[in-house]
Amino acid sequence: MTIDWLAFLQVFLAALTAGVLVVGFYALGLRLLARSGRIPVALPATFTDAITVLSPKQIKRAEKSAAKAAAKSPLTEGAKRLSLIGAFACFAVCALAVGSGILLIVLG
Repeated sequence: MTIDWLAFLQVFLAALTAGVLVVGFYALGLRLLARSGRIPVALPATFTDAITVLSPKQIKRAEKSAAKAAAKSPLTEGAKRLSLIGAFACFAVCALAVGSGILLIVLG
C-alpha cells in the first residue's frame, strides 16, 4: 500500500484555501453589514440552567450604541446600500461554498 503524497497535498491545499476563503468572506460580510448601519446584535441565549449570555440592560446599551454609531456615519444612503448588497453577496458566496462542499461529500 502506497500513499499518493501529491494527491494528499492537493486535498490539503484545497481544504485550507476553501477554509480561509469562507472565513474571509464571512468576516468581510460582517464588516460590510456593520458599515451599512445594520450592526448585528445577538439576542441572549438562555440555557437550561437559566444562564444568560447578555442581560437586557446590556442589549439595550448595545442597541443604543449601534444607533448612535449609525447616526454618526459619514456614508451616503447609496454607499450604505452598496455595503449592504456587498455583505449579502459575501454571505451568498459563503453559503455556496458550504453547499458545494456538502454536495461533494454526499455525491463523492
